[in-house]
Amino acid sequence: MFDLRWIRENPETFDAGMARRGIAPMAKSIIEMDVTRRETQTQLQELQTRRNEASKSIGMAKKNGESADALIAEVADIKSRMTTLEEAEKTTGEQLEGILSGLPNLLRSDIPDGADESDNVCLRTVGELRNFDFEPKQHFEIGEALGFMDFEAAAKLSGARFVVMRSGIARLHRALGQFMMDLHTREHGYTEVIPPLLVRDQVLYGTGQLPKFGEDSFRTEDGLWLIPTAEVPLTNMVADSILDAAELPIRVTALTPCFRSEAGSAGKDTRGMLRQHQFEKTELVSIVHPDESDAELERMTGCAEEVLKRLGLSYRVMVLASGDTGFGAQRTHDIEVWLPGQKAYREISSCSTCGEFQARRMKARFKTAGEKGTSFVHTLNGSGVAVGRCLIAVVENYQQADGSIAIPEALRPYLGGLEVISAND
Repeated sequence: MFDLRWIRENPETFDAGMARRGIAPMAKSIIEMDVTRRETQTQLQELQTRRNEASKSIGMAKKNGESADALIAEVADIKSRMTTLEEAEKTTGEQLEGILSGLPNLLRSDIPDGADESDNVCLRTVGELRNFDFEPKQHFEIGEALGFMDFEAAAKLSGARFVVMRSGIARLHRALGQFMMDLHTREHGYTEVIPPLLVRDQVLYGTGQLPKFGEDSFRTEDGLWLIPTAEVPLTNMVADSILDAAELPIRVTALTPCFRSEAGSAGKDTRGMLRQHQFEKTELVSIVHPDESDAELERMTGCAEEVLKRLGLSYRVMVLASGDTGFGAQRTHDIEVWLPGQKAYREISSCSTCGEFQARRMKARFKTAGEKGTSFVHTLNGSGVAVGRCLIAVVENYQQADGSIAIPEALRPYLGGLEVISAND
């Protein structure tokens, strides 16, 4: 969401920023609508003032035994004109709100320009790729061979893009989530939260999923939405708040199921667990002072990276190009883990700074002691990391020639010391 005053004062900068998002110039039309609305508001105020004056004059006329017919007619006419203007002001305001709420965040100046992910820029590559003395398989081949990943059973229960996990792989999945949460809470300073999985319209609006991306989420018959990510409830915990600057930064984390319709992804990653309607993810959210948001993005990215380092997984960190950066983000770092079965890097985490974009939508502010007024907080979110995709990475990178899966040392305490997952587990 944008500050109309800022758009009025910086129309060229605004249009240039939208152009990087592939959006035609809009500042002029937005300003014209805003001018129309404010002129209507002024007319309403003037009419209200005259209405009050006329009403007082009517009272005086009646008190003095004089005719008030002309004044009464004037008040009736003013009332009618005000009703028309109020409807016009409401319509213009709703149209303006609709336009502004559908516009993406302005990108940071240091974001590379580009149409899509092919224009993303690699910041660093970490870890050595594993060497295999056999042809590595994809995760679903390994899981199905063990009998621990059952896509057919899931399809009978729920349709495509679901999986039933059993035994050793189910335990491995649970261990990964516990390991991530322990790392982020015990070593990275995040506070653990268990948020609701069902939220109201306003909550999805606050983080930018509504109104533009409603088709990407699941809505219940009573109007609540299944969360597409824990970012949604975690970030909105500061909605409609004025925080004390001394409370910042606020860092919270949650391990939750996430639900996505995967609208528009027909034909993409149809095999396996890479793109599912239901998955678990460890989410990191930071609410910070504007001066700290750049440093916080680096910190958050490092926290997500540490998960992969502890697991001995090779990955790379990408800064997303303008055409690949999400709706609410100013800058995004994608962490892509190496999958030997696919012979490709695939995204396992996205860490984004949103500036005050979400805070404006949520009305989340802070106040510094001894200073007048309030300012919007800055919000950041990131995956720390996606549990299902991390499971894929562990299964593929730690697969062995006999079809078993070696357990990374960092996870063994969560599996009772188990070192290998085999068909007998």
